[in-house]
Amino acid sequence: MKKFFGLVCIVIILVIACKKKGTDNLNPGEVDCGSFTTTFSATVKPLMISSCAKSGCHAAGSTSGPGELTTYSQIFNSRAAIRNAVANGTMPRDTTFTAMQKAIITCWIDAGAQNN
Repeated sequence: MKKFFGLVCIVIILVIACKKKGTDNLNPGEVDCGSFTTTFSATVKPLMISSCAKSGCHAAGSTSGPGELTTYSQIFNSRAAIRNAVANGTMPRDTTFTAMQKAIITCWIDAGAQNN
């Protein structure tokens, strides 16, 4: 009985010790949002313009999905849909974001989507 109890204790300790610790800031690819700095003007906007605000997607005059995504206010107002599409890998359609590119967008949104 002592051996069984000891074995159960060891299994419980191992399960607790091996349990993945996560945060709400983790994103697809498990890039830690605290490991880099993201700003709208330097990282988010250039990525959105080059990957999303293209002809046939979300360029000026677009009506696709949330429509045009070329300004801060348009991107900010669509942030929930953008985060979901980027995190799920459904956008952008013509390419695949790297884990870091996904993190740039999701971490910026999770941090309050500041216009900085």
